Amino acid sequence: MDHVMQLAARYPALEDLKDEVRDAYGILCSCYASGGKVLVCGNGGSASDAEHIVGELMKGFRSPRPLPEAEKDGLGELGERLQGALPAIALTGQPALSTAYANDVDPVMVFAQQVYGYGRAGDVLLALTTSGNSANVLCAARVAQHRGMKVIGLTGRDGGKLRDLCSVCLIVPGKETAEIQEYHLPIYHTLCAMLEEYFFGDQPGKNENAPPK
Repeated sequence: MDHVMQLAARYPALEDLKDEVRDAYGILCSCYASGGKVLVCGNGGSASDAEHIVGELMKGFRSPRPLPEAEKDGLGELGERLQGALPAIALTGQPALSTAYANDVDPVMVFAQQVYGYGRAGDVLLALTTSGNSANVLCAARVAQHRGMKVIGLTGRDGGKLRDLCSVCLIVPGKETAEIQEYHLPIYHTLCAMLEEYFFGDQPGKNENAPPK
């Protein structure tokens, strides 16, 4: 199934982003194939998107992702209820750490501190900011680069300052925050569907969603 073509068919305004979506998928797929993880951050509605993305990656999205029989050994009935996961962490969901760091150090650095603590070379930061200029997201992106991570941006307008910090920047059409966020959702759902199909399909890794060489 060509998920990117389906995305463009459903949302014609995203037609010009097909190559960028495929490039973002390639980065995410390579990250997971090498044992890495994805960190996700954003503010306001984009914070909710960050949590949403992690929910789609860490459990079954469109399919149940049963564990391989070898992984069920020793787990008994637990193994029947667990699902395959693609490791992802929403940096928006750590209230004790975030409030302490914001109060004691600097609120702008809350995401950056978590990227420094969690991030390793080969991991990916998925950064959401509708303006492309959210200071805390930009700080996180800069630290991610320093840690040897790749950065994928989801933004709008002209991409803002985030554009220059990304390996791939998905700049959707629109100038209003709500409109931009409405385009972000089908893009990240498409990426999650492609990743799930590649890693948990009937023949994992043997489909048209193979990452670019």
